[in-house]
Amino acid sequence: MAALALACVPPSGAGAIQREAANGGTASLPPRTASGFLSSLESGVLEELNLARTNPRAYAQFLEERLAWYDGTLMRAPGSRVTVETREGTAAVREAIAVLRRMRPQPPLTVSRGMSAGARDHVRDQGRSGETGHTGHDGSGAADRVARYGSWHQSLSENIAYGPPTARDVVIGLIVDDGVPARGHRANLFDPGIRVVGISCGSHTRFRRMCVIVNAGGYAEGAR
Repeated sequence: MAALALACVPPSGAGAIQREAANGGTASLPPRTASGFLSSLESGVLEELNLARTNPRAYAQFLEERLAWYDGTLMRAPGSRVTVETREGTAAVREAIAVLRRMRPQPPLTVSRGMSAGARDHVRDQGRSGETGHTGHDGSGAADRVARYGSWHQSLSENIAYGPPTARDVVIGLIVDDGVPARGHRANLFDPGIRVVGISCGSHTRFRRMCVIVNAGGYAEGAR
């Protein structure tokens, strides 16, 4: 039986409200790679996803390094002008570290052109409108969007992150899942049944940038 799971990181990335000293506006994003398939940021997200999946114990060290960035529920990276107001503070990070240390490695994900195109449709839609969530202006959901370019099998899940500036910020935000009791983003990321991923990151008028990550148990690329 096919299964569909959706999870959306609260707008701002790893959990809450970003306060930025610089003026607002849409962030500039890396250009597409020479292949025209993934941007450098999207390629980075793929690399981080697979680092976390294939060696979760080692990846826990990246989370440990961030504990020093917190002052209560406020987090600021060294040298950054952005302060992130989280809901749980270091408690969520420590919980994620403990989970990663107990976790068994999972197979790496293969990136799909068609699934990435479906994810990009949603980025373009919400990037202009400034909206959030999994439903597009045309009423489409994640399954509808990836079906435009092929067919998914077994399972499908979608994670969306708003605000994180780097690939590692995107993935760590999904793993920590601050303010999300069920940790649904983390569950999607480490689902042992997924094998294929589509990734698209782009500008967002309210939160500067967003990344859509769609996972599936299998995917047959279409003709488009």
